Amino acid sequence: MNALYSPLISKGIIVIVGGYGSGKSEVAVNLARHLAKSQPEPVAIADLDIVNPYFRSREAMKVLDAMNVKSIVPPGAQFYADLPIILPQIKGAIEKNEGKLLLDAGGDDVGARVLSSLSDAFVEGTYDMFLVLNANRPFTSTMDGCVKMINAIEQAARLKFTGLISNTHMMDDSTVDGALHGLRLTQKVGERTKLPVVFLSAEAAVAEGVAQQQPKLPILPLKRMLLKPWEIGDGAETDNN
Repeated sequence: MNALYSPLISKGIIVIVGGYGSGKSEVAVNLARHLAKSQPEPVAIADLDIVNPYFRSREAMKVLDAMNVKSIVPPGAQFYADLPIILPQIKGAIEKNEGKLLLDAGGDDVGARVLSSLSDAFVEGTYDMFLVLNANRPFTSTMDGCVKMINAIEQAARLKFTGLISNTHMMDDSTVDGALHGLRLTQKVGERTKLPVVFLSAEAAVAEGVAQQQPKLPILPLKRMLLKPWEIGDGAETDNN
């Protein structure tokens, strides 16, 4: 992976937002993994997705703990609730703004309202809010659909996006051509909305293929750390790298 340009994340608070099937939780935990390995500041992650119970950042807690990434999760039996619980510690961590704090948030009106409930804790200029775009999903397959989602989330969340993440995939059937198609759409959305493409994320082999054609593009290679309930055996996979 030495040939890849790594994403540069300067702000202390990073909000990762994406619609159902965008892959934003996988992006969030992999970005936490990347930050923990690449910089000395403490890293924490909080699960704000109250919509999708299958792919939650909290499910990778064991892996992240082993990498010194703190998971902000409900205590005791509440950890296993069908829907995440918004903790006072999350708002406190936003206000404290120490190290790197990642917030994994849903990308529909319900997920945006969760962010709205925390919006007064954010200070302009101290956070980034990135939208994860997967061009293979119905609501983000066109530029108009992407722009409509951006505007709706910003209005409901009372927060502004600062960048875009291109994450076009088809799970195990993802290809380099598919990722490049998604990148082109994300770039067009960025031109219309004046939002930069912060990085492209893709499974490692696809990421290498994209880097060969886009050598100056920041890329986050993804290692799958979130499993569906029926795939879970002993827990999330371990990080041996």
